[in-house]
Amino acid sequence: MTKSLPIKGTDYVEFYVGNAKQAAHFYQSAFGFQPVAYAGLETGLKDRTSYVLRQDKITFVLTAALTPDSPVAEHHRMHGDGVKVIALWVEDARKSYEETVSKGARSYMEPYTISDEHGEVVLSGIYTYGETVHIFVERENYNGPFLPGFVEWNPEYRPEDTGLLYVDHIVGNVGWGEMDQVAEFYRTIMGFDQLISFDDKDISTEYTALKSKVMANDNMRIKFPINEPAKGLKRSQIEEFLDFYIGPGPQHVAMATNDIIATIKQQRERGVDFLYVPESYYDTVFDRVGKIEEDLDILKKLKILIDRDEDGYLLQLFTKPVQDRPTFFFEIIQRNGARSFGKGNFKALFESIEHEQSLRGTL
Repeated sequence: MTKSLPIKGTDYVEFYVGNAKQAAHFYQSAFGFQPVAYAGLETGLKDRTSYVLRQDKITFVLTAALTPDSPVAEHHRMHGDGVKVIALWVEDARKSYEETVSKGARSYMEPYTISDEHGEVVLSGIYTYGETVHIFVERENYNGPFLPGFVEWNPEYRPEDTGLLYVDHIVGNVGWGEMDQVAEFYRTIMGFDQLISFDDKDISTEYTALKSKVMANDNMRIKFPINEPAKGLKRSQIEEFLDFYIGPGPQHVAMATNDIIATIKQQRERGVDFLYVPESYYDTVFDRVGKIEEDLDILKKLKILIDRDEDGYLLQLFTKPVQDRPTFFFEIIQRNGARSFGKGNFKALFESIEHEQSLRGTL
């Protein structure tokens, strides 16, 4: 078995967006992210601007182009708003780069050191599926707000957080027949293990289907489900994503909370749009999941989904796409022991997505 690449956790997730200033306001207002750092014209950048937001252990970077020939502009023109970078916190960025590239990873960025008055950071990077990249971040010797080159961003506007804690998992959508190849990339190059897999019998409705493999590192802090389309009577959500994102890319980030009722309640009040869950879902849910601590009437009112595995149960809910293209969205998840991904909810979830697709005319 390949030894897992030593990864401490998710360092940050970087989105390339059309308007970083406005996107930052949305993530503050809707999800309760806190302002951390900024880089742009005032810090010497000429082709892009970035706003850094944080909630507990989740750090998001929102980056927009300042010039039409910027690589950020090119990426955004093709894919729309979406995740470009899934940065991984490592002890040794040079060693992580050398190890993965020597096993066949495509280089994105050779190791280099950046520094300022707060210390130094070593960065390196490789490509994964599509144009998505992993940047290895070694920040042992740094105590600044984010990275060298960024200044503290301290606006007056600071809405309260909504109880989000850390990135639970990040799902990637890939093309027909590409799932096994990407799973093998994580197995052989990153040393990940396959945690679980789902075929089109597990994840299907009357109309659509998909396949998925979940890859995880040894400390389980990094979990990447990889989805590909499967044959169905109509066009699946994965096909819709690939059509509008123009190729493979991250489909959603799952963010963990210890109190999903409070989190969803606040986010709904702040204007976050969640997928519709029919009332009939709750008629039989206790038959499937058994006794739970939360009040079913409150879960039903907030449309929160419930599932159970051999280790416990989980509560989850999915937003609608958070940009104009029907591509990227978020999942809010609370784990009460469960280590799985809500297999029992797949049918209800996908029927809800199909309903949205039919309204968009893309089913």
